Amino acid sequence: MPSQLMRIALMAVVTGAQVLQADPLVHTFSIVARDPATGDMGVAVQSHWFSVGSIVTWAEAGVGAVATQSFVDPGYGLRGLGLMRGGVSAPEALKQLVAKDPQPEGRQVAMVDVQGRVDVYTGTSAVAAAGHFVGEQFSVQANMMANAKVWPAMAEAYRRTQGDLADRLLAALDAGQAAGGDARGRQSAALLVVKAKGTGRPWVGADRIFDLRIEDHPQPLVELRRLLRLQRAYGHANRGDELMTEKRVDAALVEYAAASRLAPEIVELPFWHAVTLASIGREAEAAPIFRAVFAKEPLWLEMLVRLPAAGLFPNDPALLARIKALAR
Repeated sequence: MPSQLMRIALMAVVTGAQVLQADPLVHTFSIVARDPATGDMGVAVQSHWFSVGSIVTWAEAGVGAVATQSFVDPGYGLRGLGLMRGGVSAPEALKQLVAKDPQPEGRQVAMVDVQGRVDVYTGTSAVAAAGHFVGEQFSVQANMMANAKVWPAMAEAYRRTQGDLADRLLAALDAGQAAGGDARGRQSAALLVVKAKGTGRPWVGADRIFDLRIEDHPQPLVELRRLLRLQRAYGHANRGDELMTEKRVDAALVEYAAASRLAPEIVELPFWHAVTLASIGREAEAAPIFRAVFAKEPLWLEMLVRLPAAGLFPNDPALLARIKALAR
């Protein structure tokens, strides 16, 4: 398989085009969308290329989302978000960037802004099957597909799927894959969802609801859904911690329980649920959870013993002894 630089050089020889830069070749299918109910925005993608999410997916809370693919110029992501941040609509931002691009014929780019205005561009050199569809506050686009059914199937799945934006974006990708997907197969995928409004502190991660990448996997969409489930679970756990700091114990316990239900294979989640219960005097409720945790992974008994010194569990030798007995 020739390298991406070799393929760009070959294209230049065949077409007589001047190669101004060695743009990555990311042939793929993707979707950008804004959820009209919440205002959240996102982009999702799958490709037969390593680490597709590191170059195709761009989004910023309170601004918009961009998918840049085919002969990728990452500047469409950076500059597109910059223009939208300055108040330029997604369609106008895309139009401006395409007009200034010395090699627009190889691009495929989609943008949606915070108001749901959306547009997509597919250059004439995008490898067939290539095309796009613009719907209400969303766009699907694809190139080098097995057939021309991919992007219509994505649009239909997105429109008919219930759930939050992440669920609908992944439904679109699943439909695209089921319709034929990338003509070369599959390798990587990514999901990026941001909030309708920015916090002003993007460095703490609060603006990003989901930011998941599958760099290399035989079934990237299956793995992406697994990670989405885990992120939802840890989201409940983190919310539980926030509620504990607010001394809203009962509400925190509901979140911890939800985390454990979503990811029963992650033993640490019920462990902290049990720790919280035991710490507030609800030892009888904590006991069966501790027993199940210790049976699966005994190392958590050793972890429990370390917690009192850190102020994360009551310094009560009798309580510790009773819980340690559950491991036997």
